[in-house]
Amino acid sequence: MMDVQKKMTVDMLHGSMAGPMVIFALPLALTGVLQQLFNTADTLVLGQFVGTDALAAVGNNAPIISLLVNLFIGISLGANVVIARFIGAHDLKETIRAVHTSFLLALLLGIFVAVLGELIARPMLELLAVPDSVMPAAELYLRIYFLGMPAIGLYNFESAIYRSRGNTWTSLKALAAASGLNIVLNLVTVLVFDWGVGGVAAATALSNYLSAWMLYHALCHEHGIIRLEPGAIRMEKSYAKEILRIGLPAGIQGMVFALSNLVIQAAINSLGTVVMAASTAAFTIEINIYVLLIAFGQAVTTFVSQNYGAGNLARCRKATKTGFSVTMLVTVVLSALACLFANELLALFNDNPAVIEIGRIRIFYIIGFYFLCVFIEILSGALRGYGYSLPPALLMLVTICGVRIAWIYTAFAAKPTFTNIMISYPLSWVITAVLLIGIYAFYRKHIKPLALRL
Repeated sequence: MMDVQKKMTVDMLHGSMAGPMVIFALPLALTGVLQQLFNTADTLVLGQFVGTDALAAVGNNAPIISLLVNLFIGISLGANVVIARFIGAHDLKETIRAVHTSFLLALLLGIFVAVLGELIARPMLELLAVPDSVMPAAELYLRIYFLGMPAIGLYNFESAIYRSRGNTWTSLKALAAASGLNIVLNLVTVLVFDWGVGGVAAATALSNYLSAWMLYHALCHEHGIIRLEPGAIRMEKSYAKEILRIGLPAGIQGMVFALSNLVIQAAINSLGTVVMAASTAAFTIEINIYVLLIAFGQAVTTFVSQNYGAGNLARCRKATKTGFSVTMLVTVVLSALACLFANELLALFNDNPAVIEIGRIRIFYIIGFYFLCVFIEILSGALRGYGYSLPPALLMLVTICGVRIAWIYTAFAAKPTFTNIMISYPLSWVITAVLLIGIYAFYRKHIKPLALRL
């Protein structure tokens, strides 16, 4: 057992950097792909076996779901940073305390978001100007999905605990099992029981609980410093505060993207059901590529965190440079392939020629400019690793959310076309990347040795 765990754990403090970072990031990227597969499986099954209206209903929920899931992912990064620092400093006692605090914090946040989600489900959909024809299905899917929020919160925090130790494989295995269950249940609920959107949403919620339970079971049977003892679970206020100090801005940063997408989704909805379906299909493709950028950004965060805890600032800087180079290479290759095979990829979701043609526009304007996001993910990831999570979050509130919303209410209002909506994405990325480079350079000059006592 110990040998297996050792093989799954990446040494971030010694030796070469590129190889271990890729080994760390690839399972993390696959985990992100599988997380997106939950929604992808829903859209595929509904689009192929139920119809365009069902596909559009789920697509309208994507920005809302992203808003809350990004919050969980961001806050869990706070747990990742705090635990990784103590591991890098070889402080075993404090590592154990931080692990148990993280678990309880995840559970409480998950319950809170589930309750809040049920209260705001209908108002959020009305804010998106969801058409009456798809409103009942969209609301049903969203309310059932919210019931799985405690599981989503636990899974992301449990994954962060493993990630801080250098293990990204265990989380991948748990999610792979849950994804398989989700696909099977989707097909059964639609083809056998004809439950439509409600059945698909229930299948997704149940699958989320499976992934959370599998990681909980694994943590309880760990033999190392991240072992979870149910009787020792309690809230250490100082660690919870530090997790939120680092994680909440990171969650806000992720939510900023989703917030701007809410406004954009409303603009897309105004252009009709066909455009809504095309945008949903293209979004599913693009998000499955973007998870690779997120994975390398989180890899940089963890590598920087451990080495910062160990007092090795030179290796922290090396982690950032290595992460940037590898991520840029992967992003350029995948973006080129997606643009080249755009028609074939879109046809997997819907073979309507109009849907494919409109979907191509989104792929070219978004995936074609993903190289700009490498600057954003890697530099903000490095800043989080040092503990500077707020500056990039505030920046993106203005440059991502602000620019896109301003564009929708000015340029799109003057010329309401789908292409005009898509232009807001690369425009906001250019502004953000340029300013973030300056912020990173400023903070790197002022980084001081870390004092671990919280």
